[in-house]
Amino acid sequence: MHPPQAQSAKSIPIAKPLISDEDKRAVMEVLDSGMLVAGRQVADFEQAFARYLGAREAVATSSGTSALQVALEAAGIGRGDAVVTTPFTFVATGNAILYVGARPVFVDVDPRSYNINPQAVADAVEREHARAILCVHLYGLACDMAALGEIAHRTGALLIEDCAQAHGAQYAGKKVGTFGQAGVFSFYPSKNMTTGEGGMIVTNDPALAERARVLVNVGQRGGAEYLYDAIGYNYRMTNMAGAMGRTQLTHLDSWNKARRDHAARYTAAFASLPWLVPPVEPPGYFHVYNQYTVRVPQGRAQFLNYLSEHRIGRRVYYPHLVPQSPAYQQLGFRGSYPVAERLTAEVVSLPVHPGLSSEDVNRILDVVARFPGARE
Repeated sequence: MHPPQAQSAKSIPIAKPLISDEDKRAVMEVLDSGMLVAGRQVADFEQAFARYLGAREAVATSSGTSALQVALEAAGIGRGDAVVTTPFTFVATGNAILYVGARPVFVDVDPRSYNINPQAVADAVEREHARAILCVHLYGLACDMAALGEIAHRTGALLIEDCAQAHGAQYAGKKVGTFGQAGVFSFYPSKNMTTGEGGMIVTNDPALAERARVLVNVGQRGGAEYLYDAIGYNYRMTNMAGAMGRTQLTHLDSWNKARRDHAARYTAAFASLPWLVPPVEPPGYFHVYNQYTVRVPQGRAQFLNYLSEHRIGRRVYYPHLVPQSPAYQQLGFRGSYPVAERLTAEVVSLPVHPGLSSEDVNRILDVVARFPGARE
């Protein structure tokens, strides 16, 4: 089988949200009702999402970024506190720490999992007397939660999970988001499920959940009109987003299965390609492949151009480390993260979303296998 000519082949996007008629009906019911905020749809979604994860509480927000900020603040993280996290992530992870007046302490990552290196975390927590660890389950693979949990228990550091790319991912049979004081999810369109924009904080701590609800609702508690217990934020989720989240959640497991099926085909085929390093799923982990991210140690630029010529969606997540951004450099952030820096020069994400057909996967496999740069 030969790949179609680039000019005639259809484009395969890197991500594609699946929007059903059920989603559309749920949103239209809200629009027709005229009750666009502060309705039952958000509460129903919160309860369903908490049940899905096995958490006691869930608090919906306007975005994953706002959820990170509120989770940190509700956990008591504030001015001057050191928070250990990864530099190899979306910028919102670092920004949220800065929003609450805390100080990000970036440490290097593991070259196989792409996730934060537990030994580097342990060293930084002790060196910086860190108040918290903010781990990121990158691309849909859980961090080493046994190691991070042990560090948190031994040092007294809080453990907050950034699960923005890991809806339904598991470690040792337990869903991510439920290991630490709080877990945070995003429902951006590229995620494993979407509400357009939206976020969620999950926790087993009712007091933390109550603080989060007050902060999300401009500092107002319950029905106390125009009385404010905190300097809060307008971070509420809309009823349209809540209604869509409730219907999207019913498909999450089947969509994750499709992602895992596509990933299994890729990994089996790529095992014979010496120039490409596929992602790993260690024993005891359940990867949900928000991204299927390979490493191309030599010739990545040529590979990216080649995929574009064949109309295969591809992205580099991420070409720069968070502390290397100009905004962070201006704040004085410096550091050496050799593994993470190498990953920025090697990683490529391929389409793995549930909207792919078997023919799409076949075409991607064939195009990748015929990359001419591999023989140069």
